Amino acid sequence: MRLIPVITALLVLGVLYFVIFERDQLVAFAQGDAAPAAEAINETATATAANNTAASAAVGVVAMHSTAQTIDSAVVLRGRTEAARQVSVAAETSGLVISEPLRKGASVSEGDMLCRLDPGTREASLAEARARLAEAMGRVPEALAGVTEADARVREAEINLNAARQLSEDGFASETRLVGAQAAMDAATAGRQRANSAVASAEAGIEAAEAAVASAEREIERLEITAPFSGLLETDTAELGTLMQPGALCATIIQLEEIKLVGFVPELDVRKITVGAIAGARIADGREVQGLVTFLSRSSDELTRTFRVEVTIPNQDLAISDGQTAEIIVASEGQMAHLIPQSALTLDDDGVLGVRTVDADNTAKFMAVTLLRDTAQGVWVTDLPDALDIITIGQEFVVDGVAVAPTFQEAKG
Repeated sequence: MRLIPVITALLVLGVLYFVIFERDQLVAFAQGDAAPAAEAINETATATAANNTAASAAVGVVAMHSTAQTIDSAVVLRGRTEAARQVSVAAETSGLVISEPLRKGASVSEGDMLCRLDPGTREASLAEARARLAEAMGRVPEALAGVTEADARVREAEINLNAARQLSEDGFASETRLVGAQAAMDAATAGRQRANSAVASAEAGIEAAEAAVASAEREIERLEITAPFSGLLETDTAELGTLMQPGALCATIIQLEEIKLVGFVPELDVRKITVGAIAGARIADGREVQGLVTFLSRSSDELTRTFRVEVTIPNQDLAISDGQTAEIIVASEGQMAHLIPQSALTLDDDGVLGVRTVDADNTAKFMAVTLLRDTAQGVWVTDLPDALDIITIGQEFVVDGVAVAPTFQEAKG
């Protein structure tokens, strides 16, 4: 029973010996075995701290790989339909309407009579003008006869003057006789001039009379107001018994076999449209049509700074009416663009529209974009590199240079 206390006492003495007399060797032994373990622990702790720091600094975002595609950069306009031709047919003279009216919606052909006016005394005026023309034409032979007579007197006076001059030189006639012959010659010449003037006056009288006849005939022609082209009546023609004055409306005609789509393009897009370009449109009732750009204004509207565009389309069945709302799409040259979700768009501090991208070193970077088109699949934007990573979720929580931890999703095509 005394053996156990003895052993215990020996062990205590041995421990005390090493602690007191062999303390340096014991410490060195303990340090030599623990250093590698402590170093390993320190390295592990440092790496874990670094990882925790990096993880806490990087912002988790969702991004997509995007590659530019060639798209048809069509210009979309809001517009309306217009009749290819429309005219308000008005009276050119005064008079009472004596024809039955045609009702609006009726189809008329070129030359059809729309309104007939009472001739009144116009036929009598025409007869008077024709009589004056006949009278003026009768004066011409008389004037020509006067010219012939005047020529004969000039020749007679010339002969007498030559004879008097010869006799005066030979001393057989007095100076008085020579002067008289010269006076007769001058009088005959003046008579011939008067005869020629009478002929010119008679010819002028004929022209005046012909003009009066033409005016009377034209006045009678104006009594029948006809359709200048084929089309539809947009209004009733003037009612029977209406007193028409020059400029008074007889009827309005529109032509719809061809119809125009009219839109207004902003000044930033006007360079994208050319005359002859293919254009399509969707009418308000859902009908889709196609035609060509036939007119592009070179002068902008002073208020809106937009340019008028006209697209001509066939409308043989008259299914499209004047004044309908239309969405017009004008084709233009294709360009490279990215299709991205609309939610990926953001604004920088200056209010510039753009997207935030993942840079090569996994940091956020803002890039400005130009919005081309809004579709059901997303928005088409340009002014970006051909390939890049775009942040689609979380772009509002980062700024340029902030580290990000992206999770990628499939791009829309």
